[in-house]
Amino acid sequence: MKSKNWNETKNMTEAELSVKLSQLQDKLFRLKFRHQTAPVKNPLEIRGLRRDVARIKTLINQKRKESK
Repeated sequence: MKSKNWNETKNMTEAELSVKLSQLQDKLFRLKFRHQTAPVKNPLEIRGLRRDVARIKTLINQKRKESK
């Protein structure tokens, strides 16, 4: 995730982050499935998506702790 996207992502609400998380998880699932049947051109994309999912989950947890 580039810094510009990161700054935009940090300013999202919890609901927007949840939507983005579900989109990323769906994309990651499809990419992993496609990779199992035939090698993808850029397998590092899987790693990037996995890390983006972790970043989004971390932001969601931070926002939940802040609201308490």
